Amino acid sequence: MKILYAIQGTGNGHLSRARDIIPEIHKKNVALDILVSGSQADVQIPYPIKYRLKGLSFVFGKKGGVDMWRTYLKLNSAQLQNEVKRLPISDYDLIINDFEPVSAWACKLTQKDCIGFSHQAAVIAPNTPKPTKNDLLGKMILKKYAPTTQSYGLHFKAYGERIYTPIIRKEVRESTKTAGDYYTVYLPSYGDEKILKVLSKLKGVEWQVFSKHTDTDFFYKNITVRKINNKAFVHSMANCKGILCGAGFETPAEALYLGKKLMAIPMKGQYEQQCNAKALEEMGVPILKSLKMKHFETLRHWVDTNHKTEVFYPDITAEIVDRLLQEAPIGQKYHSI
Repeated sequence: MKILYAIQGTGNGHLSRARDIIPEIHKKNVALDILVSGSQADVQIPYPIKYRLKGLSFVFGKKGGVDMWRTYLKLNSAQLQNEVKRLPISDYDLIINDFEPVSAWACKLTQKDCIGFSHQAAVIAPNTPKPTKNDLLGKMILKKYAPTTQSYGLHFKAYGERIYTPIIRKEVRESTKTAGDYYTVYLPSYGDEKILKVLSKLKGVEWQVFSKHTDTDFFYKNITVRKINNKAFVHSMANCKGILCGAGFETPAEALYLGKKLMAIPMKGQYEQQCNAKALEEMGVPILKSLKMKHFETLRHWVDTNHKTEVFYPDITAEIVDRLLQEAPIGQKYHSI
């Protein structure tokens, strides 16, 4: 069997997850090629990438949301269409897709099965938490961005028969955990100036901020700002007192797994993160609407309390991959060996 594993390259979560999924696929009697499209990721995968495409990326802003203007400027419709048409999708028996648009649309145009294996597949499932405010455009983007014919999802809870608990990276599972006296921060949709302005107001609280917007580490009052480094970030999370982050999927899931106090801030106008925030809130995780001074007392209260949400996230990556391959809609069924 020849498999194409197509991965979204916007943000770090998809590639972080792939670092654990790829070895499980390699254990099977299959040939595997990897496709990555998009930008904005700081994490690399230690495996050869056969197709590195521009795809369709959303650009993080510095005010708590997606920078729609920069996203629009980076969009080259002709190039995207050319990538879709030129991808040799017929060379593969199975396409596994983690919210990656080029391979998804190449499959749709050629009426080929495309298996979704992503967090987004769980977010749009009918039985997962949704925000009170309806977002028709956000729903449409999640459904149409990378269409699939069959899906397996990952979420904070196993909400359905094909929805699993998070894949926690091996390096996180194997990390040595301690309860430090600082907080780890990862808010990629906010600029450093905004983060420093708010967090520096909390006197006597130490923060380690991992920033997408700096190339050098620096200090400001009670805050250490560090450029993105995967090893340093995992170490910081494993040894911190609590984690303040966006309402993405991987970082909150890892924070919960590590047993850390967690607060999440969903990106403005980002339906997926609003859904994640609702799910986390239902689990007892405090949600901050935005990083603004009018919400400062909510942030202070979180720092002053020690509430944690308990979860159980077993290592089921091999189990999921095995099921996905066994149920793959191809001419000859895959059998685990």
